[in-house]
Amino acid sequence: MSLYAIGDLHLHFQSELKARSQLKDRVWRNHEEKFRKNCEKMISGDDTLVLVGDHSWGKNLEQCEQDLEYIRDLPGRKILTRGNHDMFWDAKKTNRLNELFRPNLTFLQDSYETYRDYALVGTKGYIFEGPYYLNRYGQIIGWDEEAAEKAKKLVSRELGRLRTSFELAKADGYRRFIMFLHYPPTNILEERSGYTDMAEEYGAEQVIYAHSHGESRFYDSIHGEYRGRRYSLVSGDFLKWKPMKVLD
Repeated sequence: MSLYAIGDLHLHFQSELKARSQLKDRVWRNHEEKFRKNCEKMISGDDTLVLVGDHSWGKNLEQCEQDLEYIRDLPGRKILTRGNHDMFWDAKKTNRLNELFRPNLTFLQDSYETYRDYALVGTKGYIFEGPYYLNRYGQIIGWDEEAAEKAKKLVSRELGRLRTSFELAKADGYRRFIMFLHYPPTNILEERSGYTDMAEEYGAEQVIYAHSHGESRFYDSIHGEYRGRRYSLVSGDFLKWKPMKVLD
């Protein structure tokens, strides 16, 4: 029994694809088939796969039916967290999604799931991504301060949701945590953030995140060991469509 993770599948079986990278970049060619075959080789029915956001380009649930069927048919237990492009998923209506799709799929929001003696907690997250102002050497010399202030409100909301998940798990006696975000835990201006602080506060052993896809974005945030926990990017194109093993 193992725990795996990956994000940013960006499926589009029933929706129009407009993302330039998915139309042009070689790594995205037939990525659905590559990923399916890798899952069938790596993942057994007893394993758990966490899909860390941006599952579908569909704008509503009707446009995501085939995308969710594709995920449903992958081997193992599937847990989904929200991404910024998951328009079909209203966070306030997560219970409705679980009513529709359980036991085949579990949608994780303001709650937790378990893997052995670990609580799996997660939320979409959010970070400030600019606009940044650059000098002629490509160095950041400023940023849109109004946009940065708006981002702080969204970060605060997501931190509140994440704390809810931690506290529910803690109240039920869990003391070991794996933390999942869609957005990275820090932006390119930050060494620490509310997400890294919360991971340390609750003793999360690992922080798994996605969103940073395309080679120019792969190293926008933390990789590897940092302040006592392990940070891993699991965007699909970064992993070449092979789910990352989080735990045995």
